[in-house]
Amino acid sequence: MALVLIAAAAFIFRDPLLRLVTPDGGATLHRSLAYGDGPRRTLDIYVPKGASNAPVVLFFYGGSWQTGRKELYGFVGNALAARGMVAVLPDYRVYPEVKFPDFVRDGAAATRWTHDNISRFGGDPSSVILMGHSAGAHIAAMLALDGDYLRAEGLDPARDIKALVGLAGPYDFLPLTSSTFIDMFGGAERAETQPIHFATESAPPAFLAVGDADTIVSPRNTANLAAKLRALGGAPKEIIYPGKGHFGLILPFIGPLRFLAPVVDDVADFIKATVAKGRPT
Repeated sequence: MALVLIAAAAFIFRDPLLRLVTPDGGATLHRSLAYGDGPRRTLDIYVPKGASNAPVVLFFYGGSWQTGRKELYGFVGNALAARGMVAVLPDYRVYPEVKFPDFVRDGAAATRWTHDNISRFGGDPSSVILMGHSAGAHIAAMLALDGDYLRAEGLDPARDIKALVGLAGPYDFLPLTSSTFIDMFGGAERAETQPIHFATESAPPAFLAVGDADTIVSPRNTANLAAKLRALGGAPKEIIYPGKGHFGLILPFIGPLRFLAPVVDDVADFIKATVAKGRPT
């Protein structure tokens, strides 16, 4: 089956193998550009061939806010670039080096850098989409919904963020029971750590997807946030992929595993339609 799911996703996400088997449409990769101080505050940019005024997707990877490297997700950058989007993949500091909200603040700093610099790479700073998987979806949602983080960087999510794309994200996960997470988030019942707490009628358009077989992040997180946004008058695009688990929403970004679920098509279609609404015909 697709070379046993590309050798178990190249032994759980190994770049460059997964990137090499994921077509990039001729994209150019710019590695490890600094958006702040320190080795974990750099980002990679995947620029589509001939990009000009292209939508920009800022993708935050998962890893329980404790692990991960942008180099492991080159296949996501390739997949997005092949669809005509400039993909920005930042690293961010993780626990135990930092605790909440420092990884969110790093995401805000990466967003500021992207807004200021992405036009040099063919991206449209007025069409920035925040996207993440798992813990990365939490960071993306916090930035899109709690305006304080971006306002601290001179941005406003209602004005400067075109959309939110969350894949298998934790948005409403209290109370915490793990001693690690209680330490990481500063307590078991802190509402200010939860994206759902900040949902308002001014929230950017949202694409929220989850697999109904996810046992790592409960699907209720997606259901609850989508319901909250709808109750506020929004129209989030909520998709439940039957039979898919937590990694079933990120594996399809690997070229030969696209058959597992239409996640890439669904995300690309949502972004294309959302960006088109804000541009003159």
